[in-house]
Amino acid sequence: MHYARSCLFIRGKDGCLGHMVLNRAQLHLHQAMEGQRKATGRVRVLVLKGRQQGCSTYVGARFFHGVTHRRGVRAFILAHEMEASRTLLAMTKRFHRNCPAAVRPVAGKDNERELAFPRLGSGYRVGTAGSRGTGRSMTVQYFHGSEVAFWPNAREHVAGVLQTVPDAPGSEVVFESTANGMGNFFHAGWQAAEAGESGYAAVFLPWYWQREYRTDVGDGFAPDDEERHLAAVLGLTPPQLAWRRNKIRELGDPLLFRQEYPCTPDEAFQNTGEDSFIQAADVLRARKGDEPGSGPVVVGVDPARFGDDRTAMVFRQGRRAFGLRTWSGRDTMEVAGLCRRVLESDAPRVERLFVDAGGLGAGVVDRLREMGFGLRITAVQFGGRAASPERYRNKRAEMWAELREWLAGELPVSLPDEDALQSDLTAPGYSYDSQGRLVLEPKERMRQRGLRSPDMADALALTFAAPVRAARAQQRFADRAQGPWPGVQDGWI
Repeated sequence: MHYARSCLFIRGKDGCLGHMVLNRAQLHLHQAMEGQRKATGRVRVLVLKGRQQGCSTYVGARFFHGVTHRRGVRAFILAHEMEASRTLLAMTKRFHRNCPAAVRPVAGKDNERELAFPRLGSGYRVGTAGSRGTGRSMTVQYFHGSEVAFWPNAREHVAGVLQTVPDAPGSEVVFESTANGMGNFFHAGWQAAEAGESGYAAVFLPWYWQREYRTDVGDGFAPDDEERHLAAVLGLTPPQLAWRRNKIRELGDPLLFRQEYPCTPDEAFQNTGEDSFIQAADVLRARKGDEPGSGPVVVGVDPARFGDDRTAMVFRQGRRAFGLRTWSGRDTMEVAGLCRRVLESDAPRVERLFVDAGGLGAGVVDRLREMGFGLRITAVQFGGRAASPERYRNKRAEMWAELREWLAGELPVSLPDEDALQSDLTAPGYSYDSQGRLVLEPKERMRQRGLRSPDMADALALTFAAPVRAARAQQRFADRAQGPWPGVQDGWI
């Protein structure tokens, strides 16, 4: 940051050159990248952002420092169109022209596609994602993919370009973009990064962090219901709300505003063809809640079935959900072991554990019953009969309806403050069958839309499978008498 303030000049929105001072979004990105670099020795990040938040400027400055302070390293910039690539390279050249002579290397080749520093053996090249095979013949240590959601043939480009980046200490890869719908490479990459499954860190930059996104308001400004909600949940000020209102009017579409200037990742990846069963506003309000738990503690467990699905577990005590965990690649015995640790623990004491009994879950339930936990285990069939079959197609639709009512009710509730959970909760759509019963969008159809299985939300919905009262003290001591189960590892939670 000292280097940026002292040595780098950028062109501001007023057209004048000035020292580079990192804004809030840039500082957040810097901290995320530095944290990953210190932890792993390299950087792999995927950034979801709003318009004009300075992400590309920060990445350009970071890579300029790396290329001009190391020998034999190269940076490659790939944008969705050539004009954007040239603009990013022009920014790099501006850094070079204006930095102090003591830290400014001598430039060699300098054209619209390349900038080289021959004495260091380092340099830059740019390309466009519109050209197949771009960048395949190079070896680079720094790669910046800009506006990736708008790349044609994105998967092919990424597969080729990433082969040029060695998986070695000091290498850095940044994919950044505003959203462009669902089901494309960027959306799939975001879901994997958000779930911790790809090795990439998911970094989200909300629009309201920008100080310039404000408009002066007079005494007559009156926020509507949605604006009052945003003020209460996010702390938005009247000047921010006025700027938002004016920008929506300018764009002509509230949905387009949410995609271009999102408050949350699920706003960015909206799908205008689907109505979410659970509203994002209700989830966001619950994420900011701090409600105390009361009553019995219950746990929902959605074991992974196959492929990219995750085993998810979450605790709930009355109006508070907490302790969200996910695991990938766990077999039946391992998931049963995780569940046993929960049932044996007194911190907190769990009265009932609800398990999705489809697929892997059936074996988990059988093993837990074999271990003596039958009175505290409830097997739930998502496709089974609902308690109110005249209102719901199946049990899953009924549980999700209970969950929606819990979130949207008059009493405040509290959720883990996790973007991935919000994405899961707001992903499924809904419809009604010929008998007027609620039908929650099946996971298979969600996959066709490019959405992952909402495992975390399903785990939370399971906690609404049936009412629970505190178990008898005798059962608590009976469970303890079972003794420790070999093979369960400590420190999982």
